[in-house]
Amino acid sequence: LPTYYVMDLAKNMAETVAEEMPDAAAIAANRWLPDAELAFYSAEYARTGFQGGLQWYRCGTSAKFTPELQTWSGRSIDVPSCFISGKQDWGTYQRPGVFETMQTTACTRMDAVHLIPGAGHWVQQERPDEVNPVLVDFLAGH
Repeated sequence: LPTYYVMDLAKNMAETVAEEMPDAAAIAANRWLPDAELAFYSAEYARTGFQGGLQWYRCGTSAKFTPELQTWSGRSIDVPSCFISGKQDWGTYQRPGVFETMQTTACTRMDAVHLIPGAGHWVQQERPDEVNPVLVDFLAGH
């Protein structure tokens, strides 16, 4: 398997992603998150906090949320669905079998799965010229 599919048991998250970090030249050449946009997001998070960005992690790691999550246990998403992710987004492969279960069980009408090469977690910003046509095609068909 490619290295981004598997996390070494002996390494923590920071050690794992450090190997995949771009070098200084790649960071300087970054075009998908210009400094002006980064400044906007930073200012908004400074103004409003980052609670929303942390909720997924809180729900997944805290017994406090277990009863609420169990409300939806065994339920499926039964409307037309499309999954778009960067092929290099480690989150897609974070828990073995979840990606496949999403396509067959969690979403009973998964019409399309698109893993965009060369993109990571922020695929909509990294590759908008590839993501937008996929969204338009999916929406036009439904």
